[in-house]
Amino acid sequence: MSRVSITRLRIRSLFYELPFIWHAVRSQMQAKRADGCQGMTLRRTPGAVYWTITIWRDNAAMRAFMLSGAHRKAMPKLVNWCDEASLTHWQQDTDALPTWDEAEERLGREGRTSLVANSSPAHLAGKTLGA
Repeated sequence: MSRVSITRLRIRSLFYELPFIWHAVRSQMQAKRADGCQGMTLRRTPGAVYWTITIWRDNAAMRAFMLSGAHRKAMPKLVNWCDEASLTHWQQDTDALPTWDEAEERLGREGRTSLVANSSPAHLAGKTLGA
């Protein structure tokens, strides 16, 4: 069984977008080399919203990535850089990446918000897909 992770982050100010991208690229390179990473894809949607889909061999591999290297360094900064942050995880039988449509649907149905210091009204309302 593979472990899928979906994240959605909205950068609250253009001031934070370049540092965010720098950390995102470093985290992407880390994920591509990480033991247990079976695939990943990223996208940006209007309104400075950044999405990730990653698929992992198991929960331990996903957690090892999250808590190390470039990703670990970026995570504390996101609390101040983002005004919306949400995520979801699930198990699946294959190591195929879900489509973006499936990722959005699952995030909307099963996701949860994550801590941010300057929440948007949508985030305060618990909306995992924004306004």
